[in-house]
Amino acid sequence: MEERGNKDDEKKKKKNKKKEEENYPNSWLITTIYETFKGILFESAFFKLLQDVLAFVSPQLLKMMISFTQDTSSYAWEGYLYAVLLLVVAILQSLFLQQYFQRCFVLGMKVRTAIMAAVYKKALVVSNDTRKESTVGETVNLMSADAQRFNDVTNFIHLLWSCPLQIILSIVFLWIELGPSVLAGLAVMGLMVPINGLLATKARKLQVENMKFKDKRLKIMNEILNGIKILKLYAWEPSFQAQVEDIRGQELKVMRKFAYLTSVSTFIFSCAPALVSLATFSVFVGVSSENVLTAEKAFTSISLFNILRFPLAMLPMLIAAIVQTTVSKKRLEKFLGGEDLASDIVRHDPSFTYAFCVFASVSLDIKPGRLVAVVGAVGSGKSSLMSAVLGEMHCTKGFVNIKGSLAFVPQQAWIQNATLRDNILFGSPHEDKRLQEVVEACALVPDLELLPGGDLTEIGEKGINLSGGQKQRVSLARAAYSQADIYLLDDPLSAVDSHVGKHLFDKVLGPKGILKNKTRILVTHGVNFLPYVDEIVVLVDGVVSEVGSYNSLRVSRGAFSEFLDTYAKEQSNHTHSESGNYYLYLTVDISCTQSCTFVAQSKPEIPNVLLCDYELYVGCVRIRKNCSIRTPEGADESKAGQRLIEKETMETGQVKFSVYLQYLRAMGWGYSIMVFVVYFIQNIAFIGQNLWLSDWTNDAVEYSNKTYPASKRDTRVGVFGALGVAQGLFVFLGTLLMANASVNASCILHSRLLNNILRVPMVFFDTTPIGRVVNRFAKDIFTVDEAIPLSFRSWLLCLLGVLGTLFVICLATPFFTLVILPLALIYYFVQRFYVATSRQLRRLDSVSRSPIYSHFGETVSGLSVIRAYGHQERFLKHNEITIDENLKSVYPWIVSNRWLAIRLEFLGNLVVFFSALFAVISRETLDSGLVGLSISYALNVTQTLNWLVRMTSELETNIVAVERVSEYSELENEAKWVTDNQPPEKWPEAGSLQFENYKVRYRPELDLVLHGITCEIDSTEKIGIVGRTGAGKSSLTSCLFRIIEAAEGRILVDGVDISTIGLHDLRNRLTIIPQDPVLFSGTLRMNLDPFDRFSDEEIWSVLELSHLKDYVAGLKEQLQHEVAEGGENLSVGQRQLLCLARALLRKSRILILDEATAAVDLETDNLIQNTIRSEFSHCTVLTIAHRLHSIMDSSRVMVLDAGKIVEFDSPTKLLEKQGHFFAMAKDAGVTREEITAL
Repeated sequence: MEERGNKDDEKKKKKNKKKEEENYPNSWLITTIYETFKGILFESAFFKLLQDVLAFVSPQLLKMMISFTQDTSSYAWEGYLYAVLLLVVAILQSLFLQQYFQRCFVLGMKVRTAIMAAVYKKALVVSNDTRKESTVGETVNLMSADAQRFNDVTNFIHLLWSCPLQIILSIVFLWIELGPSVLAGLAVMGLMVPINGLLATKARKLQVENMKFKDKRLKIMNEILNGIKILKLYAWEPSFQAQVEDIRGQELKVMRKFAYLTSVSTFIFSCAPALVSLATFSVFVGVSSENVLTAEKAFTSISLFNILRFPLAMLPMLIAAIVQTTVSKKRLEKFLGGEDLASDIVRHDPSFTYAFCVFASVSLDIKPGRLVAVVGAVGSGKSSLMSAVLGEMHCTKGFVNIKGSLAFVPQQAWIQNATLRDNILFGSPHEDKRLQEVVEACALVPDLELLPGGDLTEIGEKGINLSGGQKQRVSLARAAYSQADIYLLDDPLSAVDSHVGKHLFDKVLGPKGILKNKTRILVTHGVNFLPYVDEIVVLVDGVVSEVGSYNSLRVSRGAFSEFLDTYAKEQSNHTHSESGNYYLYLTVDISCTQSCTFVAQSKPEIPNVLLCDYELYVGCVRIRKNCSIRTPEGADESKAGQRLIEKETMETGQVKFSVYLQYLRAMGWGYSIMVFVVYFIQNIAFIGQNLWLSDWTNDAVEYSNKTYPASKRDTRVGVFGALGVAQGLFVFLGTLLMANASVNASCILHSRLLNNILRVPMVFFDTTPIGRVVNRFAKDIFTVDEAIPLSFRSWLLCLLGVLGTLFVICLATPFFTLVILPLALIYYFVQRFYVATSRQLRRLDSVSRSPIYSHFGETVSGLSVIRAYGHQERFLKHNEITIDENLKSVYPWIVSNRWLAIRLEFLGNLVVFFSALFAVISRETLDSGLVGLSISYALNVTQTLNWLVRMTSELETNIVAVERVSEYSELENEAKWVTDNQPPEKWPEAGSLQFENYKVRYRPELDLVLHGITCEIDSTEKIGIVGRTGAGKSSLTSCLFRIIEAAEGRILVDGVDISTIGLHDLRNRLTIIPQDPVLFSGTLRMNLDPFDRFSDEEIWSVLELSHLKDYVAGLKEQLQHEVAEGGENLSVGQRQLLCLARALLRKSRILILDEATAAVDLETDNLIQNTIRSEFSHCTVLTIAHRLHSIMDSSRVMVLDAGKIVEFDSPTKLLEKQGHFFAMAKDAGVTREEITAL
């Protein structure tokens, strides 16, 4: 089967290619699917046809049966024959129907698989422009929601012709029974169609609107979960909670409207059969006094009307589903038909002597085996140059020629959720010696010792359990291991400590490194490596301004020497910016001077301004969920065992009854009881109507030779009609109540979930993949919103229907009570057996689905890396394997449904058989009306029984969503946000800190990360904190904010023990400038001040201090400028400055700087440092530094090692002491003279 799936994609892909000439090709998807799956379609159609024809045999048999009971002279064997025939026909019908279903469901599954595979395949080749049109969330949605829609529609596609066929056949047989008066009934049905059409279009509008809100809500949720650390540090949760609740409110409004519409259409539907039979019978009786309603006529018609009900009910539903699918179809076609990356920009022409050259206005020739450095200010187009070489950019003219294979190290390391070893091997064969060599060269040996499983440690999604520097080194190791010919290195030395940077340059990149014979292109800010490179390319405003060796460029006094003079005053000992610890992410408008422009948006008239409506994914693809390194560095040591991510818990066994109660409680008890009562009354009305009819038919015997009195006729018709309408009204009422109740439940369950998730401690997010949490908000809430109310209602109606049927049969043939017990027992066992299996299979299905989507999300975020290495095939394979894993639980589920249906229908057929048999046995005592009634009911019971079990299992399956939602609404919370013990209004006034024997661990079962830290920091001191990766620098800050709680000891701020006050009181009074600048989509203003506490003037003054005023003033919407998801449309430097602005706004007395300078080039760095010196002079500042320069002027330096303070004194004293700090300074090339100069 899987091979089938893959072939289909191949076919599909070819189709796509043909059509790609148009803007985006339309309406090719359906025909392609049809072409691929013709065979199964026709087979299943054949079975459906047989089943439809057989369905009409039963009413005819029923007619014979009734005339047999009336005619006492006929032989008994005739009756038995009819009874047996009824059984045989029913069994055949069941078998054909199940064969048909099996084929349809498998077809649905194949279609879904094919679409998923096609979407994945497309995502690997899609061009950047197309990718920017939709967020990652939307693309993943194509794979989950839209593919599922196709699956659902394909299951029932044959009803498109089968329904009309059934309708026509029913009409023919009814005409034979009742003559032209059928037309009256048909007229009523005809009226229903336009009304339903109207309701359907209205419903569709609401559906589309609902999808909009859903997308919006999920987008925000995604951002919240990705930036949860920032929200916690800034105590911003309430603001975002309000945003989500607001969208959810609108969504529920639409849902309520939708539910009301549904109830109107349900009303029309439940009235339909009653009205139709009323119209038909009253016209039939009223046309002439000769027409008398006999039992055979009445009940044969009723069972025909029952057959009619199904197609009439299904058609509108089917049409609505198809309409929904057309929306999905458009989305899929747009995506699958979008542009691919142009494959002709990058040529691999060996006749060129140079390794690669970029023609047109950027022209570069690089000879094989050289080390070329690319330097330039922020925004000069360095990363864009990289993208151009990779062929990721839109090329207006010119081309790139590359000789040999590529390896690429993006600016932001992209790490897969796999073991560390797999991340380095990246699909290459494993050679121990080579791996060791690479690991040593990339300085990963000490890190591997810290990790619990060595190189087999599992790395979480997006590399959560590695620090920034470790990620970057793993990314570099991956490139070094790949043995490519050309290495593109986009500033890989920025995220690492200075001595590590030196090590990497010596051992990997430099003239003596393991890559010394390869062509290397290095984008860097580190001035001190430049003397050792073969060639330097200087970019200014997207144009190559000069190329040459270090010395020749110094002599020529061009842009380069200016660049050096500005930043490297102490160039004599190549120190100042050692290690190039400048992270620079470029998101820039490359003005038209450069060959690789984004044609769509490049605006030549503003040459080198960052155009901000612009999301240019350059260099490294930053998926919009950008890069939160969510676990501080210390986390590495702290893992017990290799597995970081616990397997998703999967409930087993029966769903606890308490879960149902929980849902009913959320709906409200009053509602729940009323719904039940109303539906019960409706059922009574239904039975009453049919009993009345059976009584009516007995008039035919009474008045067989006399004329039928008109008054009697009118009563008969009147009561019959009244009962019918009453039924409809009660259903309407029930559905309305149900609608309100379920919207209530949705509201309550979602708020509880959201409320709790925002209050869960950080540890939870470190050990739980985001996808899993998002899944709760997407799939499970969707189920609670839409599926549960539906299946609950259907289940209730089915249950009452079955009970009513059994009641009527027992009333007609009391013998039947004997058979009920054994049948009920068998039924019960079959049902328990099936429901348990089905439920577990459904759970397996949903658990095996998550990996598909998380792998897909991962692929989209690492797209440029995958393409650069040329690993598309391997990822395709992996995707196929994950999909197959999922199919292993889907297919058995389909088969188990067939297993159940065959057994149940057999039971139902036995019910028919026995009711007929007993009617034959006791025909002397029965009146024909009741026989007709009991058998026509029994014919109906087969379907109802089947539905009842299906509904029970569906309800159980769906209620699991409530279980999963409540699982996350009952997680352990962190401490209270606000407690009664409120700190004084102005606290902390002085800003002094005291640590008293402070110990901390990440999770209860792990080792300590900080081993008893004791120190005092006075008001307004400037403290630098240094130590190698994993020494516990970041853990220290997490403790101040109580992201992790103390194991023992305490921290006092101005004498207040921070563990005694509310988290928000604490977090609002401290300020941090975090390591990765995280922004949220929304306005710039919201990013600075989500609670609207400050005036515009204050915000502008802060922007001025953080050097962003000119930039923001130049934007069209100024403060209301929309920031893209994850801040994509700002350069990383700008994002960092915005974080600085946030800190300035909060004006707190304690500021923590976590490495904030890593992502910034020298200019921005100076700006930030100066601002901090001037604006925060009255504050206590703790700086966690990788580069010693930034802390040389601090009042004291704290040196951490393995969670303990090893040295704590002023920098000059520490240098004299010649201990740890001295060694680090020496590595970094900081000398005594410099310090004195400072």
